[in-house]
Amino acid sequence: MSTEPVIKLGQKKKSLFKDSVMALLPDGGNLNMCLTCGVCSSGCPATGLADMDPRKFLRMASMGMDEEILSSPWAWMCTMCQRCIYVCPMQIDIPQLIYNVRSVKPRDEKPKGIVSSCDLALKHDTCSAMGASEEDWVFVVEDVLEEVRDSQSGFESLEAPMDKSGATFFLNQNSREPVTEPDEMVPLWKILHSVGADWTYGSKGWAAENYCMFMGDNKDWESIVRTKAKAVDDLGAKVWLNTE
Repeated sequence: MSTEPVIKLGQKKKSLFKDSVMALLPDGGNLNMCLTCGVCSSGCPATGLADMDPRKFLRMASMGMDEEILSSPWAWMCTMCQRCIYVCPMQIDIPQLIYNVRSVKPRDEKPKGIVSSCDLALKHDTCSAMGASEEDWVFVVEDVLEEVRDSQSGFESLEAPMDKSGATFFLNQNSREPVTEPDEMVPLWKILHSVGADWTYGSKGWAAENYCMFMGDNKDWESIVRTKAKAVDDLGAKVWLNTE
């Protein structure tokens, strides 16, 4: 009788993604602490999409299945909401794992919408993912504000300050609203007006989102954040209020 084993277990493959995250984060992002309990998947809005979930994704990374991970579109379906970290008893940083997968994808293989939005955000110091210039942004805010003052009783003195120095709050705005749905900005103005908040928009760095981050591009992500932070610092605002 042959004594040869039926199954031969080879050496475990190294995972480019997992190893890089572990080298980057304190305590390795706890990636070796997984209990396979599945709590991460239970609260994930992307669970089940493309036959994937956070637990499966992490297990595949732990097993060195980098090619399979790269061939799945699921990394782009993750919202990076961090619910998985919040509910995980071991506080495992799965979103950082997702980010690393996105970052190694060639630019021409990344979702075109995200790439385009990142490029548009880099076009002006507004950081608008719609490509809105400083002049366009200021015009829209002033135009909408004037219309509200003229047409809505009780809001004749409504303010939407622009480049106000020393304000308590520097308010960011989703860049799609002033371009496609400018009236959607007004309810927040009314709330801030009603509570007497000391706030301002900036003509620079006002866009709330950062598609370069979602794209997994460290260089452009940093460029966007630095532009926004400089706008806040230049106006001397005390709190950076990001609506996203």
